Amino acid sequence: MGDQNEHRIRTGIGGWTFEPWRGGNFYPEGLPHAQELHWASRQLPAIEINGTFYRNQTPATFAKWRDATPRGFMFSVKASQYCTHRRVLAEAGESVDRFINSGVAELGEKLGPVVWQFMPSKVFDPDDFSAFLGLLPERRDGVALRHVLDVRHPSFRDPAFVAMARRHRCAIVFTDADKFVSIPDATTDFVYARLMMASADVVTGYDDAALDRWTQCARAWSEGKRPVGLEQVSPEDGPETDRRDVFVYFINGAKERAPAAAAAMLRRLGLAPLA
Repeated sequence: MGDQNEHRIRTGIGGWTFEPWRGGNFYPEGLPHAQELHWASRQLPAIEINGTFYRNQTPATFAKWRDATPRGFMFSVKASQYCTHRRVLAEAGESVDRFINSGVAELGEKLGPVVWQFMPSKVFDPDDFSAFLGLLPERRDGVALRHVLDVRHPSFRDPAFVAMARRHRCAIVFTDADKFVSIPDATTDFVYARLMMASADVVTGYDDAALDRWTQCARAWSEGKRPVGLEQVSPEDGPETDRRDVFVYFINGAKERAPAAAAAMLRRLGLAPLA
């Protein structure tokens, strides 16, 4: 785990319950479904929880997930759609509080970023979006909260949005997906990438050249540098640092290949699974 902390780069997948991962593809043949989180968290250092997007969980559920995973593991948590899928984001205060108070802080040191995912049709409205970011708390029950914004409309590829995210110390999701806006700018002390273009025809989802490229990007972000070949939105660099946390999730696309892709990047980083 020392290497994992040193490099500050985590690779992971979305969720842990997926039928095609069973029967030897990722999970061993015959592994009970109740043990899948235990297994997955000892192969990869991070998982993005997607179920929280559809309904709020309970403190007991978050505590169960925390206790099933090893020391050093981290969950990213997707925020409730009731917070983000609305016409006026500034009116989301009650929904934000309900989600944050649902037990997220029970994850403790295993809580990674909270992902706020917006509708692809949601256009950048500076006043409304700034008001929404002002609703996001910095802490809950003594646990620091890190927020990441998954915006999907081309209007967000705007230096004003990047500057706003920096003021509020929120990260912006970077994605390689053709259908969503791509924003590689670093805006705070961590970077969050969702890689969504895996191919079912490649055992590791991405071929060697692509995995090498994304590994190089992750290393650059972690060292406080701009990755080569990614066009930033803002001419300004992010907060000056030589150490930045990086989360790289292989998610959607050919989802059956996601664990192999994440493990392949982990090997390229020279990092071992958590014990």
